[in-house]
Amino acid sequence: MSLAPRAVLVHRTTEYEELVAHHGTHGQAAYFLRSRGRDIEEVAERHQRTRRALAEVTAAIPLTWRQARVERADLDRFLFAPQDVVVVVGQDGLVANVAKYLTGQPVVGIDSDPGRNPGVLVRHRPSDAAKLLASAASVSVDELTMVEAVADDTQRLVALNEIYLGAAGHQTARYRLGLEGDGGVVEAQASSGVLVGTGTGATGWLRSVWQNRGGRLRLPTPVENRLLWYVREAWPSPATGTTLVSGILTAETHLVLTAESERLVAFGDGMESDALELTWGQSVRVGVCGDRLRLAG
Repeated sequence: MSLAPRAVLVHRTTEYEELVAHHGTHGQAAYFLRSRGRDIEEVAERHQRTRRALAEVTAAIPLTWRQARVERADLDRFLFAPQDVVVVVGQDGLVANVAKYLTGQPVVGIDSDPGRNPGVLVRHRPSDAAKLLASAASVSVDELTMVEAVADDTQRLVALNEIYLGAAGHQTARYRLGLEGDGGVVEAQASSGVLVGTGTGATGWLRSVWQNRGGRLRLPTPVENRLLWYVREAWPSPATGTTLVSGILTAETHLVLTAESERLVAFGDGMESDALELTWGQSVRVGVCGDRLRLAG
């Protein structure tokens, strides 16, 4: 007998909860915000909207389903099952945070604060949850491309928006950069890091770098099997070059970076606390990930 689906609600601690946890009481948190020209009532109201959204989505889960709830900080310790339906209640970035831990489970993004979030990934309102979950087996999904980095010691990192490779703290990193599957050109470089992004990431950090470079390369769409990469602030010197500074990666091509600094890192979607670490001489291979994020349209 097959198990009933499990709805996994993913959420994050609100700003109000963080303030009260840090300052001890509502009154102390209010005093702290007043001293900086802010009103705690605005923060508390956003907290209440998030709590109401979570309550409405929880009530919409079919009675025959199992359910679980996981906070963003605990994602790396949570075991997702193949039959799970993942319901993200919060901001767009929370969908990116959970994507790396999934293996094909459908994701429903619920916007807990409509009008404040762009709604690129949290596409639905809490009132839509009942209909979406009732038809979860047949709901249409967009299969969003992700980016993957695999180190030569088998460390692996997956991201929905982008992967950054460079020095921790974004200081100057030294490395050798090459394109695998595109002529094998390799160049020694010193820069503030390399950014490899997807079409989903083209609405954020990747777009900023793309605009600064004049927008000459066509940005990928979120479902396109194509990535863009940029070297940030490459430094020319007798020992380092600036020839390989941007390009396109397809499913057949990969970017290979070999560390020539004592410690380099690779992290995805801004989560610097969850990074691969590379020591001198280690290599990491970056390209299109074989897995996709299945996001309800």
